[in-house]
Amino acid sequence: MSTAHALIIDDNAQNLEVLGRLLTVNGVSHTDLRDPNCLETVLVHESHIDVVFLDIEMPKRNGYEVLGLLRQYYGKGLRIVACTVHTDEISTARDIGFNGFLAKPLNPHLFAGQLTQILDGTPVWDAS
Repeated sequence: MSTAHALIIDDNAQNLEVLGRLLTVNGVSHTDLRDPNCLETVLVHESHIDVVFLDIEMPKRNGYEVLGLLRQYYGKGLRIVACTVHTDEISTARDIGFNGFLAKPLNPHLFAGQLTQILDGTPVWDAS
């Protein structure tokens, strides 16, 4: 997994830190973005993104809006995983085009396996 790169989009600094640590421990580099209004700037400078972990509830642009922008820029080939405390959003996330769903708080004991599946192209839908 050492060549994989993730983009984490979450307005909460603690969530960015936790997910960033989990990715680093599993050999995945990452770019963190707290303000989804800066997404276009990040996309211009990031030439390689394997997976996006995207919070759904953010104050300026919600995750569904950001998903739409990412799909316009990258198409359906980019793996985009919703990460949220709102587990009732799992059906909507699936219907709108996310490639997976991880409930917050993330389970560090399950994350390595989930990450492997996601990077291999297997959707992970975990609302627990």
